Amino acid sequence: MSDHILILDFGSQVTQLIARRVREAGVYCEIVPFNAAEAMLDDFAPKGIILSGGPASVTWDDAPRAPDRVFSMGVPVLGICYGQQTMVQQLGGVVAVSDHQEFGRAFLDLVDDCHLFEGFWQAGGREQVWMSHGDRVASLPNGFRVVGTSKGAPFAAIANDALRFYGLQFHPEVIHTPHGKQLISNFVHAVCGCAADWSMAAFRDAKIAEIRAQVGDSRVICGLSGGVDSSVVAVLLHEAIGDQLTCVFVDTGLLRMGEAQQVVDLFRKHYNIPLIHRDASDLFLGELDGVTDPEAKRKIIGRLFIDVFQEEADKIQDAGFLAQGTLYPDVIESVSFSGGPSVTIKSHHNVGGLPEKMNLKLVEPLRELFKDEVRILGRELGLPDDFVGRHPFPGPGLAIRIPGAVTKEKADILRKADAIYLEEIRNEGLYDSIWQAFAVLLPVKTVGVMGDARTYDHVLALRAVTSVDGMTADSYPFDHAFLSRVATRIINEVRGINRVVYDITSKPPGTIEWE
Repeated sequence: MSDHILILDFGSQVTQLIARRVREAGVYCEIVPFNAAEAMLDDFAPKGIILSGGPASVTWDDAPRAPDRVFSMGVPVLGICYGQQTMVQQLGGVVAVSDHQEFGRAFLDLVDDCHLFEGFWQAGGREQVWMSHGDRVASLPNGFRVVGTSKGAPFAAIANDALRFYGLQFHPEVIHTPHGKQLISNFVHAVCGCAADWSMAAFRDAKIAEIRAQVGDSRVICGLSGGVDSSVVAVLLHEAIGDQLTCVFVDTGLLRMGEAQQVVDLFRKHYNIPLIHRDASDLFLGELDGVTDPEAKRKIIGRLFIDVFQEEADKIQDAGFLAQGTLYPDVIESVSFSGGPSVTIKSHHNVGGLPEKMNLKLVEPLRELFKDEVRILGRELGLPDDFVGRHPFPGPGLAIRIPGAVTKEKADILRKADAIYLEEIRNEGLYDSIWQAFAVLLPVKTVGVMGDARTYDHVLALRAVTSVDGMTADSYPFDHAFLSRVATRIINEVRGINRVVYDITSKPPGTIEWE
């Protein structure tokens, strides 16, 4: 991969989407926190630099800044949202608190042509974009011109053609900005001159070499959940180090219907990968008894996960590493990749390294990938389509789909209802059109009438979303007849549920999972 783009992270929740768009354009990129970027500028030798958005205000005395050398290296720079604002201020312009904030969909009026817009936007047009800002550029540095305006941002898109510096107040990386993908592609190809030589095949080869170099002759334990992420990790590791790998599958009692047996059959019989099956359901459910706080549940599951792996690691001679299926969205919602300044939304039990008491080092070969990229890698590794196409399933399992206290009875109820829901989705031919679908057993009981008798049972929420990367999502628009049929089946076939509702919240403002 000959050409690189460097992305400076100022803490935006969607910084990883910038990386995804760059990689989609066939160009290798890395993300580095703004305050650690100086050391990478020479060694990484980027052909272009992108400055991300962020939650700070450049009007603050201690506002984050890009290294001044970014603007004297002679390479193109694209500033997005906060990135535009800090570029403008650092180059002599003015940024002020806006009297017209813009959050969500907005419209960009194109007042001049620009290299970023070639092929899809023209001067005089009006285009939808996605905004998220409370400050705005008030005056431009020397050499810049305005190429786009919005109601709340008179300098919503700016360009300095001589220096090849560009600034956007809107976010081209999110799917809510139509043509945003093409805009970033224009930057990396037409402006920066990067070759499209990054691919998943190249990523696979690089990761296999990286894993071999990191692991050496040590044995590796892979935490196998049966989901797409950990399964791709297992197959990738097996290709890299063969019998040095041992997979440990922990049955937490919080898996989907029939999942434990499916995992054992696939990896023992099909792939012939050494597999330890540990049934720890009593342990997990016992520790979760009476715990209602979602963060406390995640921490308990994470602690037990590590404890169980420590026990299994002690049985495996020369085990030196633990492999996990951590992905970009996990990292960005816990703490920005490479230690950047993003605001924490929720913790993830498989993010942040291992405690000192666990004498295993961490291998996370998927840490730079989004979910759809993991699926592409899985196909590259020869995993069957029907397996790599499975919907995401959270590491803590059903525990975060049972708000409030978790019990075996609730888990069994939810398992049955969820299986019916997914079966109906598949029967309707909708499974591959949906990013993620699942049921949530609510900590609410309601009165019902069944067989002329009064019932007082659980409420079940159904969730289904469309998404590209899991960072933003919209509810799937089922027709009413489908939802009615699913609700009827669940109420008739699952004892303990007498009411079914459908969640239509998008992300943001909600998250995909309920906890």
